[in-house]
Amino acid sequence: MPLVSSTPMLQEARANGYCIGAFNVHTLEMLQAVVEAAEETQSPLIIQSTVGTVKHLGPEYIAAAATVASNLSSVPIALHLDHCTDFDLIVRCIRAGYTSVMIDASKFPFEENVRQTLKVVEVAKAAGVNIEAELGKVGGVEDDIVVAEHEALMADPDECAKFVELTGVPTLAPAIGTAHGIYKGEPKIDFDRIKRIADKVDVPLVLHGGSGIPEEQVKRCVSLGMAKMNVATELRIVFSDAIKAVFAANPEENDPRSYMVPAKKALKEAAIEKMRLCGCIGKARDLTGR
Repeated sequence: MPLVSSTPMLQEARANGYCIGAFNVHTLEMLQAVVEAAEETQSPLIIQSTVGTVKHLGPEYIAAAATVASNLSSVPIALHLDHCTDFDLIVRCIRAGYTSVMIDASKFPFEENVRQTLKVVEVAKAAGVNIEAELGKVGGVEDDIVVAEHEALMADPDECAKFVELTGVPTLAPAIGTAHGIYKGEPKIDFDRIKRIADKVDVPLVLHGGSGIPEEQVKRCVSLGMAKMNVATELRIVFSDAIKAVFAANPEENDPRSYMVPAKKALKEAAIEKMRLCGCIGKARDLTGR
């Protein structure tokens, strides 16, 4: 089936108390692995690419590969541009075939964040594309966006409600204590803040920094209203470690297929585990009616 907007799938997830895994991919094999995981488990899927990956591969190549994968699959798949600050790049990705985009103007004051988000909403909604925006600042590193721990700001529930009302944004990523990258200790997630935001905002909420969050904390976040969980760093590590293991066993290996096959297998298994945590296994049938 063709690529779809993630708006309906995320609305369905929030309404029914589960979450959809959103996986950052950087190679064709990584894309194939998460799609195969979704197909095997009948899970709805969001494929993501960072701005750095878009610049590395080109949005047209990424969108073309995702479109082929989606057309060969029976589950609903969306293609999302993550953490973008460049309006022109957002437009280029929409034209290439992306079905979801994130405008990240969280570093600006509230009013400027609203202005920039509105600009993207106007363009993306007309194209039938989902829009995600961030309020507060999620700590850690995402490509060239770096937010130090002392600069990470929690999202204010009242501001979240006002932001959604002013922008009409269909999905919101509030900063609630998670961070990009792998946690050095236990994540300090503000569960009460998630509940207060969810009580005031009826749009699906997005959990950034999904790598390495303990199972019980993921499930609690989902139960409180998180309908999308982003996973990036953990997948890169799994994929890279599988490749390293091949070269450790055979340093002279020079056939990419010899190390990409085990890397793809390892990533697929990791993606399935995240889908289980999200509670979205088998939910594709609810969206497709099959």
